[in-house]
Amino acid sequence: MGILDRIAEIEREISRTQKNKATEYHLGVLKAKLAKYRGQLLEPSKSKEKGEGFEVLKSGDARVALIGFPSVGKSTLLNTVTNTHSESASYEFTTLTCIPGVIEYKGANIQLLDLPGIIEGAAQGKGRGRQVIAVARTADLVIIMLDATKSEAQRRLLEQELESVGIRLNKRRPNIYFKEKKTGGVSFNSMCNLTRVDEKLVQMILHEYRIFNAEVLFREDCSPDEFIDVICKNRAYLPCLYVYNKIDQISMEEVDKLARQPHSVVVSCNMKLNLDYMLETIWNYLSLIQVYTKKRGQPPDFEDGLIMRRGSSIEHVCHTIHRTLTSQFKYALVWGTSTKYSPQRVGLNHVVHHEDVVQIVKK
Repeated sequence: MGILDRIAEIEREISRTQKNKATEYHLGVLKAKLAKYRGQLLEPSKSKEKGEGFEVLKSGDARVALIGFPSVGKSTLLNTVTNTHSESASYEFTTLTCIPGVIEYKGANIQLLDLPGIIEGAAQGKGRGRQVIAVARTADLVIIMLDATKSEAQRRLLEQELESVGIRLNKRRPNIYFKEKKTGGVSFNSMCNLTRVDEKLVQMILHEYRIFNAEVLFREDCSPDEFIDVICKNRAYLPCLYVYNKIDQISMEEVDKLARQPHSVVVSCNMKLNLDYMLETIWNYLSLIQVYTKKRGQPPDFEDGLIMRRGSSIEHVCHTIHRTLTSQFKYALVWGTSTKYSPQRVGLNHVVHHEDVVQIVKK
């Protein structure tokens, strides 16, 4: 029996098993087996597959992966917001490989990857699904592009495909401490009241992975699936933006309904509608900020700002300018919203905000 047959059999078993107190242990073990087989399916094959690889050198300040079914407008979007040309036509599978482009926005270079359209069953390797998904895992943000005229079914199928290969969209990592040991059995503790798992279920899931000695500490009430994610260690937690294209083909009521959904933006690539708002949302989802530098006795350099991540400190600013700067650092003067007054004298741990001006003073 092949891995795909085993996965299908376990999925059938889960679907026909009633969810209640009596079956929770059985379901937990089935989910652990399913995650294990899916992990084996994603391991790279020893014999190199023929054909063109997808891996594109990471460049710029952030990477965005564009995923969607064929003919939803991914190539048209790439052509519209970047200076790259990706072949776009009215027939399916126009794009057959990964085409990178660069969005120049607020001084940042954001790498946008136009990936081939994925089809149902991509996680099992149908089409070029596995290569597409492998590239998506390296991105800082996933954009799922949907056809506004048939969006709901597409969105559900794409989420299932990405979920089954360990990509968690708009979710945070479960707050569970887990560490394998060489001896001592399983040490289980929790800092809260657990309603979905208990010590017996945790041990059964660990035994499925041949783990008999480990430390487990639940810091929050998590589900068996979240605990399996922690054991697997290969889950990618990525922000995701749903972009609904072709809004010029549906009514205003439908556009309004789609626009109000969480993590969603509505656009029309052909008519260039709402693309500015989409770029602003991408910037926010990537948590990017721009910081300007200033030399002593000179005005700030507003032409060439530093692109940082939200939450960056003066130490990160120093590393971005030059890696030896922290060893010569005395203090910094900062103008902007991160200070109580301007300029404020700060140390390496001071967190900078968007459009702050920083002057580094050396020893």
